[in-house]
Amino acid sequence: MSRRPKIWSLVALLVANWGALGAARAFAAPTALGFADGRAGQNLDGAWHVIVDPYDNGLLDYRNQPRPNGYFQDAPPRDRSDLVEYDFDRSPTLNVPGDWNTQRPELLYYEGTVWYERKFDAHAPAAGNDRQFVQFGAAAQRAIVWLNGRRLGEHEGGFTPFAFEVTGQLRARGNSLVVVVNNTRKPGAIPAMNTDWWNYGGLTRGVRLIETPAVFIRAARVQSAKSDPRRVAGFVALDGARGPTPVTIEIPGANARTTVTTDAVGRAAFDFAAAPALWSPESPKLYDVTISAARDRVQDRIGFRTIEAAGTEIRLNGRSIFLRGIALHEEALGRGGRATSRADAEALLGLAKELGCNFVRLAHYPHNEEMTRAADRLGLLVWSEIPVYWTIAWEDTGTLANARGQLGEEIARDGNRASVILWSVGNETPVTEARTRFLRTLVADARAADPTRLLTAALEHHPVGPHAERIDDPLGADLDVLGLNEYVGWYDGLPKKCDTLGWSAAYAKPIVVSEFGADAKAGMHGDPLTRFSEEYQADLYRRQLAMLRRVPAIRGISPWILVDFRSPRRPLPGVQDGWNRKGLVANDGTKKQAFGVLRDAYRALTAPAPP
Repeated sequence: MSRRPKIWSLVALLVANWGALGAARAFAAPTALGFADGRAGQNLDGAWHVIVDPYDNGLLDYRNQPRPNGYFQDAPPRDRSDLVEYDFDRSPTLNVPGDWNTQRPELLYYEGTVWYERKFDAHAPAAGNDRQFVQFGAAAQRAIVWLNGRRLGEHEGGFTPFAFEVTGQLRARGNSLVVVVNNTRKPGAIPAMNTDWWNYGGLTRGVRLIETPAVFIRAARVQSAKSDPRRVAGFVALDGARGPTPVTIEIPGANARTTVTTDAVGRAAFDFAAAPALWSPESPKLYDVTISAARDRVQDRIGFRTIEAAGTEIRLNGRSIFLRGIALHEEALGRGGRATSRADAEALLGLAKELGCNFVRLAHYPHNEEMTRAADRLGLLVWSEIPVYWTIAWEDTGTLANARGQLGEEIARDGNRASVILWSVGNETPVTEARTRFLRTLVADARAADPTRLLTAALEHHPVGPHAERIDDPLGADLDVLGLNEYVGWYDGLPKKCDTLGWSAAYAKPIVVSEFGADAKAGMHGDPLTRFSEEYQADLYRRQLAMLRRVPAIRGISPWILVDFRSPRRPLPGVQDGWNRKGLVANDGTKKQAFGVLRDAYRALTAPAPP
């Protein structure tokens, strides 16, 4: 029997090429497993063999038809006469997690297909575990996965986790896991064709083989009840249950415990009395929470707090709060490329703490889980968003399905993070009827999936006079918090324009100024009118801060941006060189003058009032 069976029925025309995958909108990959890091299994991170495949040769023949001996089979020649034109074992390697762009200089600008392969032996499952899954933290932007030549499935969305069950498919020795990843920009994708950040490709987050019992806890939400910090509420969802099953939720540190019974589909809601100390930036208290069902038992470190909007205020634990923030990309400080580790997250968020922040905007996509867990530990409130960015295919039903899937995966992954207070559904999206319908669908999805958090988006605004701007985006009526990106003094006039400009909104809701800023190359100096100088950036920050203090409805700011980041839209030789220079810190860690301006402003906000 051939070791390379025909793949026509396995791959079919659906995944004959990446265009077909996009057209078919195969976004219904199995839901990722919650509590994955604490489960038994194997870490599959490390060096993976790779084949760069710009013509999709591993999937297609010269007629653009599915290739019967595709790379996914990872099969050597049967004999010395067999023609096989690839060999993973002799191919170079890339580290996982990691992007391919910064691991090899020749791949810096590469957009296309790369095949990843990893061989591993399967350990004997831990006692009581009967099922196995392979889980990916993220694959940018589209991936198809095979195990031992058998197709497991595909996933689209470069920033959220996905998993496939592999129970009964593993060998004791010599398993071959093959993933083909493609990051080609597409008009119907999310993000689409045009972004102001680097289109990193690859297996950018970790890969694990996970073991579970036959009945296991796939997901659970454990948070303070929406408006009552004396109660804990949420839900639990089991996988594999064949009937009602008791589930126990325990918070030993708060002396709280309850047991509920799941329904016919393995789901149960709960709401019980508990009085944990409330999580806040000043006191980021986390509790060990244990959930047990049948033979399964999982744990998480969870903080408890309430968040609400009241008029133009944002209230954390019932008290008005001003969000002293900064925006950041998931770009590793020092080396560049995707931030992947706990150390990467703590380096970036440590800079935010040094600024005096109590808030970060994680732009423009869900950052890795290390980032939100570090924010929990460090006491930083979080704005988290999906890459519905600028102009996308608003009327395409597949594009909407993709956005809804990414939003659902983001909320499922980070629903227990106390730090996350804002879900954002879009950034600087030009107003049309189709666009507003699209975003309202996402708003409705987010409210249904998580009624405890606030919803926002970076909205459109317009001049209403020579010295006045107004947030009048129709989506504002559907949101809890109005996000405002404005570049007065950089793209809109010179910094002195801030001195006479006023802001208003069509809605009596809190405003978070989610972006403002100016480019400055670290070490470049001039007077405050010299573009790209540190002095220009610092002067703009002073004037912006004074302008924003005049607007009572502004309840937070997250200037753009903490650290310089790569962007192909920024080619100015000797100044930008492929980097967006709006960071308060250069990528090598050098602080610019504006860092001190913002730090001093935040210190003034938190200084005790004089006697």
